[in-house]
Amino acid sequence: MNARGEADRDEAEYSNRLGERIRLIRRQKRLSLQDVEARSESEFKASVLGAYERGERSVSMPRLNRLASFYNVPVDQLLPRADGAGDAEVAEESAWVPGQKVVIDLVGLAGASGPDVDLIRRYLEIIQVKRQDFNGRVLTIRGDDLQALAAILGTSMDDAPGELATMGLLRPPATS
Repeated sequence: MNARGEADRDEAEYSNRLGERIRLIRRQKRLSLQDVEARSESEFKASVLGAYERGERSVSMPRLNRLASFYNVPVDQLLPRADGAGDAEVAEESAWVPGQKVVIDLVGLAGASGPDVDLIRRYLEIIQVKRQDFNGRVLTIRGDDLQALAAILGTSMDDAPGELATMGLLRPPATS
């Protein structure tokens, strides 16, 4: 492949990854393409935003900046990661059962109270800032994070999800 063909392929790949990031943030905000069009007063047409998300249309930097402002996220969060990691993350994980990921219900956390809740809330806020997670409804807990939560709760890692469930902080099981 010649240099021009390789550059075109790289551009197309980047456009696809950029589109995945834009779609991920939109879905984390729980907005449809039509919702964005309506709430932006047609500044972002559903068809054009969909073309950005599919990597079929290039987005200018000023337009990307306006989209970031609309989503209320830093513009760099719409850009694909240099290594490609996390570009196609699924915004929502399945509910916890033994052996699966722990998903914290952030909406439930907002209304929770108790001796450990403030510590848990502060720890989860640190995780959100570190990950730049703009979902606002759920937060998937990784192994090291679960270990820290278990220490806060004074329990083992195996028992921590049950404690979190008792406190009403786990996302309820999905129904099919």
